[in-house]
Amino acid sequence: MARPLAADHDDKRKAILKAASRVFARHGFDRASTIDIASESGMSKALLYHYYDNTEEVLIAIIREHLAELVEAVEAADDVVSPPRARLRALVGALLDCYRDADAEHQIQINELKKLPSAKTVELIELERALVKRFSAVLMLAVPALKARPEMVKPVTMSLFGMLNWKYMWFRENGPVSREVYAELVTDMVISGSIAALDRTTP
Repeated sequence: MARPLAADHDDKRKAILKAASRVFARHGFDRASTIDIASESGMSKALLYHYYDNTEEVLIAIIREHLAELVEAVEAADDVVSPPRARLRALVGALLDCYRDADAEHQIQINELKKLPSAKTVELIELERALVKRFSAVLMLAVPALKARPEMVKPVTMSLFGMLNWKYMWFRENGPVSREVYAELVTDMVISGSIAALDRTTP
């Protein structure tokens, strides 16, 4: 019979991932070790191995949980009966809110995912695609001209993600621009900008 998990098993696992996120974000995945993670988490190396066999397993777990949280948050925020602009604003706000206190995890997703063997990234890439697919669908409603220009859907969608994904480089929680203000700005910029740009570049 398998031994039952300790009552604090999940709490310790999450603490390991949080500590590892800081280590990977600070030093890079390639230069981090299990000793670094154990030291950052305040746990012994032996206890760390009870949860994960190596740093690659830790990295996969960090990215998987981060992306799953993003997908869940965006799905929960998407009200299909809302007007398109409101739907897009809700998705943008949900993503920005989910990034709160997750700068390290987000940085790792952007910079370290490509360092994993392709065979181990299938699930992670599918989660990323689920996010992109949902945003693309709502963008086509908010910017109707995209329906006639399918080749522009991906550029517009990824430009939106560019504004959101690199926020961690400059945004400060108590700075002059709040998440809410930035969410409004991004929503307006992508809709108004896309409408104007598509109108100018219509074949």
